[in-house]
Amino acid sequence: MRDEDESDGSTGSGMEAGASEAVAECVLCRAPTEYPESHKGSTLCPVCEWREAERAACSG
Repeated sequence: MRDEDESDGSTGSGMEAGASEAVAECVLCRAPTEYPESHKGSTLCPVCEWREAERAACSG
């Protein structure tokens, strides 16, 4: 029974939760993200996350 409890998306991985729940859209380009729709805050796809990190690192 322990395996069943761990496979319901409670492990914290966005990909596992995405299998049972709809995936959130990126707020910048509307591409699918690795986060479920229930994720709080602004969700970014991996490409936009990388670009935002580059901008933040070079802004100084």
